[in-house]
Amino acid sequence: MVLPVLLPLVPAPVSVVIGEGRMPLTDPLRIIGDDAASDQLVTAIGHRTGILPVRVDEEPRPGDVVVRIDPDAAAEAYALTVGEIVELTGSANGLLHGIRTLMQLLADDGDGRWTWRRARIADAPRFAYRGVMLDVARRFFPVDEVEKVIDRIADLKFNHLHLHLSDDQGWRIHIDSWPLLSQLSSTVSATGDGRATGGGCYSKDDYRTIVSYAASRGITIVPEIDMPGHTHAIGIAYPELVEAPVMNEHLLDDAKRLGHALPEAGVPYTGWGVGHSSLRIHEKRTYEFVRDVLAELAELTPGPYLHIGGDESLGTSPADFAYFIERATGIVQELGKTPVAWHEAGAAEVAPGTVGQYWGLLAPDASHAEHTAHFVERGGRVILSPSDAAYLDMKYDHDFPLGLAWAGTVDLHRAYDWQPTALLDIPADAVAGVEAPLWTETVESLDEADQLMFPRIAAIAEIAWSTSDRTRDWNDFRERLAAQAPAWRADGIRFHPVPEIDWSDR
Repeated sequence: MVLPVLLPLVPAPVSVVIGEGRMPLTDPLRIIGDDAASDQLVTAIGHRTGILPVRVDEEPRPGDVVVRIDPDAAAEAYALTVGEIVELTGSANGLLHGIRTLMQLLADDGDGRWTWRRARIADAPRFAYRGVMLDVARRFFPVDEVEKVIDRIADLKFNHLHLHLSDDQGWRIHIDSWPLLSQLSSTVSATGDGRATGGGCYSKDDYRTIVSYAASRGITIVPEIDMPGHTHAIGIAYPELVEAPVMNEHLLDDAKRLGHALPEAGVPYTGWGVGHSSLRIHEKRTYEFVRDVLAELAELTPGPYLHIGGDESLGTSPADFAYFIERATGIVQELGKTPVAWHEAGAAEVAPGTVGQYWGLLAPDASHAEHTAHFVERGGRVILSPSDAAYLDMKYDHDFPLGLAWAGTVDLHRAYDWQPTALLDIPADAVAGVEAPLWTETVESLDEADQLMFPRIAAIAEIAWSTSDRTRDWNDFRERLAAQAPAWRADGIRFHPVPEIDWSDR
């Protein structure tokens, strides 16, 4: 039976039985069990409370925390009991999720005493793919900031971080076989007013560090090289690979309205316009480039996915676009990876099994829906990122200083109030999961990224994790979300305190 008001947990667990009273933390707090998960629990408790737990290999006694791998647990599943002792069991990644739940049960009673609410919880995710996308092409995030984003999303039980590594404004990963990309195409980032600011590029060691850090927190990195459009930056380093910019009416209107410069071949682009760039589709050299880049990225990426973009290729003819997508998705498969592409790529004969990512509206355009369904017809699945609900860069309201509003404004209720399996006319089991993208045209710092992400990212986390059998309740979510504020503040998260939530002080 699901209680009408749960413990202050986000995302909501599958099953909760609330016990009586609270379990105080002892000092020192003893932790017994799994090394990898316990190490993270030690760090988390020490950071939050100032109590430094000790690791012991003894029989548990009252007040101890026991963390054990359950070899029979389903992927990412865990069970947590807070009674006379804390007992957490689950799969390897399930233990990590259980630790995040345990930390949400932790509260300060106001007199400096820390306690856990007694409860019994059984939990597992609804969708296997629960993602956040970070656009590091327009605004470069150094490794330490990416690690902070990883910590933020791991706390909400996301398990994929999609890095948008290339766009018209910049290229952000070193490629040995094409070294001018990191030398010439990564030197600037775009700012909120279309000016250039300092750029950056991940070395291969940087990227390995990000992949390793993410894996330690149960997160898979999904790298994206956006093609054949959004490729102006490639032409800065290798002009022979890219066509001259193609102007379109929307680009011209935006440049005039915003006061942004128009794209110019060989000149770094910092505006927001799209659709003007294209790789040279029929050049042999283009596919040498595509194969080299994807091969080096595949070697660096232990996860199963390589994202090849495919969105907003307005500077490429439909026939050329289809030809490119078919070849590029095939190259990814030859490299032993699963291709991922934005939904426009469904207009082509994508390689069988390619995953489509839908970024259209909650009321789908007919062609967008058709293109997305084509991935399923070709044996693939779909990641849902509806722009008017899941895009974290949309404004909360028209007066909010950050973000854009081309898909409308997205308040917290709208971010929470949609059903993934009802969005498109595809089988429910064809939905791989949900992803919340953060595009960074207006973002100049991690604090600004936080304001756009939080609290809406928590709504997307619950949609992606929590069981479909639970009737989603906005008022229940509001109460549970309000209780997250102390932990967010302690972690330095500069969330936007939306007025519909009565945020907790402690």
